[in-house]
Amino acid sequence: MAGPARKREAVRHLQRGLKLSQRRAGEVGGQARSTQRYVGVSDEEESRLRGELREISRRRPRAGHRLAAQCLRRGGWRINDKPVQRLWREEGLRVPPRQHKRRRLGSAAQGGPRLRPERANQMWSCDFIQDRTRDGRRLKLLCVVDEYTRECLAIWVARRITAAEVIGVMAGLLRERGAPEHLRSDNGPEFIAAALRGWLSQQGVQTLYLTPGSPWENPCCESFHSRLRDECLNREEFASTLEAKVLGAEWRRDDNEARPHSPLGDESPAEFGRRCRAAVGAAPLPARGSALITETTTNLS
Repeated sequence: MAGPARKREAVRHLQRGLKLSQRRAGEVGGQARSTQRYVGVSDEEESRLRGELREISRRRPRAGHRLAAQCLRRGGWRINDKPVQRLWREEGLRVPPRQHKRRRLGSAAQGGPRLRPERANQMWSCDFIQDRTRDGRRLKLLCVVDEYTRECLAIWVARRITAAEVIGVMAGLLRERGAPEHLRSDNGPEFIAAALRGWLSQQGVQTLYLTPGSPWENPCCESFHSRLRDECLNREEFASTLEAKVLGAEWRRDDNEARPHSPLGDESPAEFGRRCRAAVGAAPLPARGSALITETTTNLS
């Protein structure tokens, strides 16, 4: 049986000799139009593509070939998933195995139905994640995420965090974005403190607390922490709190602006958030939005 190259030549001969359309000539010659129109990738272009894939794998250790293909398309490549999958395998790139999952400490029935957001700025999730600096001293990171747009609103790094400092971070966010309807968190002492609950009540924000021992009730923050751990905390050795703040801010900016999210139609959280705000006629966020958070947290620390 003739190979694809010979079939392509036969189809072109039918087009020229019999004045047939490409569709009709392909039917006669048994060649699909997609195969007839295929243009091979040059060795130089393929080498550049392999380099891009290695760089994506280095920057995003949890990425598979589908996310890599999305990143390539956002970068201007016109390519589908199949050639990316082939090159991904040939380069030996793969997602490292995750740790074993922990058993649940309770029953999912104890938590009741989980309230889901229906629009941007309706529900925020906040939680802590911990790391250490080079000298072994503890670092604590407070992360705040908009559950609808998947935007990371703040990553605040400090040695220790009190309820008053959580209020300071939240106050900066409320000045920038307005108050959400709900704030979801676990039952940590910083979140259940009377000072924080009273302040949120004054701002018109309702608190939603997880069932104790049920982190799966806050999947948005858990997913975000997984990416933050794999792509930043496990890869960087922080010499100081300041270095952790700077690198954390850079990673947050990349995750918000450049990383495509499949639940958002392969848009980045910032793009999706801007489209949501434009759809309801909301004013765009101030250009110095991220700087407001930095200034607030720097003054508190």
